[in-house]
Amino acid sequence: MRQVQKTTLSVAAAQVALLWCGGALAQSPAPAPTAAAAPAGAAEPPAEGSSTIVVKGQRAALQSAQKIKQESDEIVDSIVADDIGKLPDRSVTEVLQRIVGVTIDRTMAKNDPEHYSVEGSGVNIRGLTWVRSELNGRDSFSANGGRSLNFEDVPPELMAGVDVYKNPSAEQTEGAIGGLVNLRTALPFDYQGFKGAVSLQSTYSALREKFSPSGSVLLSNTWATDFGKFGALIDLAYSESATRNDKIQVEPYYPRTDIVDGQTVWVPKGAQWRSEEFDRTRQGSYGALQWKLGDLESSLTLFRSDYQMDWMENALFAQSNAYNITVDEGATWGPNGNLVRGTMRAPADGGINFGADTRVMTRESATQDIGWNLKWKASEQWSFSTDLQYIRATTSSFDSTVATGVRMAKETIDLSGELPRLVFDDEDRAILADPANYYWGSTMEHFEQSKGTEKAWRGDAKFKFDDPVLVDLRFGLRLTDRDAHTVNTGYNWAAVTQPWMAWWYLAPGSLAYLNDPRFSSGAQLHSFDNFFNRGSSMPSLIMPDKSVAAGYPDSYATLHGYSKTLCEEWNGDGSGACFNFWNARDPNNPQYQNQQREQTQAAYTQLRFAFDDWQYPVDGNVGLRVVNTRNKAQGYMVFVPASNVPDGATGVPVPRMSALSESRDYEHDYVNVLPSLNLRMKAGKDLQFRFGYATGISRPDFSNMQAYSSLTQTADVTTLPDGTTRVNSVSHTGEAFGNPLLKPVRSQQADVTAEWYFGRTDSITVAAFYKDLKDIIIKQTSVVQLPDNSGNPVDFVVTSPINGAKGHAAGFEVAYQQYFDMLPDWMSGFGLQANYTFVDSKRRLYDPVYSPYCSGGNTAANVNLNLNGCDTDGRTFGNLPIEGLSRHAYNLALMYDKGPWSARLAYSWRSKYLQAVNANGTNGTDGTDTNPDSPTVGQHNVAWALPTWQDAYGQVDAGIYYKWDDNLQVGLDAQNLTDSVNKQLMQQHIGMMGRAWNANGPRYTVTLRYTF
Repeated sequence: MRQVQKTTLSVAAAQVALLWCGGALAQSPAPAPTAAAAPAGAAEPPAEGSSTIVVKGQRAALQSAQKIKQESDEIVDSIVADDIGKLPDRSVTEVLQRIVGVTIDRTMAKNDPEHYSVEGSGVNIRGLTWVRSELNGRDSFSANGGRSLNFEDVPPELMAGVDVYKNPSAEQTEGAIGGLVNLRTALPFDYQGFKGAVSLQSTYSALREKFSPSGSVLLSNTWATDFGKFGALIDLAYSESATRNDKIQVEPYYPRTDIVDGQTVWVPKGAQWRSEEFDRTRQGSYGALQWKLGDLESSLTLFRSDYQMDWMENALFAQSNAYNITVDEGATWGPNGNLVRGTMRAPADGGINFGADTRVMTRESATQDIGWNLKWKASEQWSFSTDLQYIRATTSSFDSTVATGVRMAKETIDLSGELPRLVFDDEDRAILADPANYYWGSTMEHFEQSKGTEKAWRGDAKFKFDDPVLVDLRFGLRLTDRDAHTVNTGYNWAAVTQPWMAWWYLAPGSLAYLNDPRFSSGAQLHSFDNFFNRGSSMPSLIMPDKSVAAGYPDSYATLHGYSKTLCEEWNGDGSGACFNFWNARDPNNPQYQNQQREQTQAAYTQLRFAFDDWQYPVDGNVGLRVVNTRNKAQGYMVFVPASNVPDGATGVPVPRMSALSESRDYEHDYVNVLPSLNLRMKAGKDLQFRFGYATGISRPDFSNMQAYSSLTQTADVTTLPDGTTRVNSVSHTGEAFGNPLLKPVRSQQADVTAEWYFGRTDSITVAAFYKDLKDIIIKQTSVVQLPDNSGNPVDFVVTSPINGAKGHAAGFEVAYQQYFDMLPDWMSGFGLQANYTFVDSKRRLYDPVYSPYCSGGNTAANVNLNLNGCDTDGRTFGNLPIEGLSRHAYNLALMYDKGPWSARLAYSWRSKYLQAVNANGTNGTDGTDTNPDSPTVGQHNVAWALPTWQDAYGQVDAGIYYKWDDNLQVGLDAQNLTDSVNKQLMQQHIGMMGRAWNANGPRYTVTLRYTF
């Protein structure tokens, strides 16, 4: 929805365009534009003594941003706080979306499009997810199994600015194909003498009907002594957020030939709703010491960000047999046979079966960074710097879901309008409010704990030439040692009592109903008040208490005791048929462990030059970066031999192999050579052109490198009349949770820009880019060898992440920015910003796996299903784009700056994009086999997995600030001012069908800011 980058013509205008009422865009050629804040090896600031963070006022900050952009060496866009602690949004993620070429996801996690994130989550740059993050030009990351920060975890109040690099130079740390996001904090020398600032905020969520406080304080001072100039700064921030998201969902459509005579129609197996409440507390602390004496300068910084999240969901979800759904006469059908309006029933199931869950999730994350920098200007020509860093990140999360079950006699849906309507009469509501109709259904828990550390050192040198063409030569080294350890138990779903247990585990109709005194505690009537801002009225449901979901493991043991009690009543005490459906997972099990260590050694050299005497002066830099990466992974391998092949069996020979369960370590060492070139031509005082070329890499996420493999030998046998066994076939397959031998994704990328600066704050910029991608990571099959008992290698076809695809991302950006100074009087304060981004992408597998018809189960080995998607009618989709990439995105902002008033009305929009294939909620194993050559044609036994898409979405934000004097400022901000509803789609052969509608309502923030 918005975007950023270094000196990209379109970038400048675009980001400036969306910078919100409290912030401003600035261009900077280096990870930190302020000399004092720049780490060793970072590019120098654009001008001696310049400091972007001291600029006050939106308009002045935009002017400064444009100047920095125009004079920078490379392509980068920035957002700069126009006052202390005054970035434009409530999270860094939301700040980034203001920048041209940058879009954000609005899901809780990349692999979970079912759950919405009001403040946004992942960041894409020019449609790509391979984004690297830095803090003050140094590595920064969260312990999330990936390589970058959870930007929503970082307090925006601590930031002096945010830079986005789209095409790197050799001196920048490698690892960002999509782009590099650098977060900048202030240093004491950025201010003259003593400086202080206090900010207080209160945010009201209209849907949640709740206020949340925030506040920050900064104190800084400098002293001149006989031992040099000293400075100290401390910055503290605290922020709460209480939001809510209401959702209406429609289940996937199934093809039916038994509803309308002589016609195939498509019917969902139900529609449902849910409400999610999200409470977030974010705390940040930052301190800095700075010293300068003559030609020596040093700084020491300490940064810590803490994030605590509590999330609760009350949801209804359909779980009936899709082929038992009937539709009353008089229904309305769409042009492709899809149900538009009608009443559904399931008489064969005793009603439409639903689950009603209460889900609680907690996450605590922390990132701590310590950095020390020393610079020495040895002479007029030579300067040196060194930089040390230690970073430690931790994350711990627990997710628990407990569900009751209920049957609805009927459900009436109307999908003819912009929002779906679910219609309930008094009888329906009474059934849903009666505990006698509910039973305890299921539980599901998930644990995750991660820790990551990194030690880094870099040393840099610069030699200035006394030459009309050569400017300077830079070179340096960087060494890192990084550890990442993750424990992830996966989602452990277990039934308590379900209708499908009848006749073998439970007596028919014998479920743990809530009107039975033995099972009646732990549930309550939940009302969906203020649903969709009172736009819909949903029935109340009997759902588990929050304490039951949060009471793991004791509450789980109690619930699963219910099923065993009923089983023993049906089968008799002590019956072997009665067992536990739930067993807590052991987090120490090797399959849940991922231990990684990565060491890198990098060297670079970069030459800066300038041909100032040409008719059209040209300057730039050319460089080369060489980096060696060594990865070590601790893992485990399990092998299970076929157990149904006795000695003396005939037929296909079966390799004799003993069972295996052992730890294994893997090492992977590789070198990447990364050239880069950045050129700028000045065609006039206000017109210039840029060209950038670079080779980039993005290393695989640690979550894709888990070294756990499970191999299986399977034999198909027949027992002959004489009692002997004949082996008909033998297969050797397996699944690897990750691949420790993955290579980085590689890119050859080029940028061309044109920049016209026709006023102090006025510009038009255009940028075109192309990224040629190789070794994209997908999940596909590969061959792993394991020796048999005689030492002969046996090939196993294993499904795992591999470097299995290539592709491209190409597009252009256009940005415009202008204040209308030619207008009279107060109208001259108006300004306009606009930017547009177009991105086209394509992915091509090295080994195509497309099949027109679906087959097999929903397993990792079903690569056609996982890569191409399959419909409920057994047909494949294919030709899917790169995930997370919108072809179109634009931002519009109307600005006003005059006297004490500053205001902005901004709109951000992006077109639809692919979220995931085979995600929870839009997959199953009961698809219809329509392959005419299949022996099971017509049966409901095919795994299916729909591609889910985020529909086009736009959001209006606004803000207005008034300065009482040079010190005191008050303001009002609004997010999602027009109460936009976010829509999710599911791709089927009848079209892009509505899957979910998310409403989170407007949010309003009152701010009081005082500087002294």
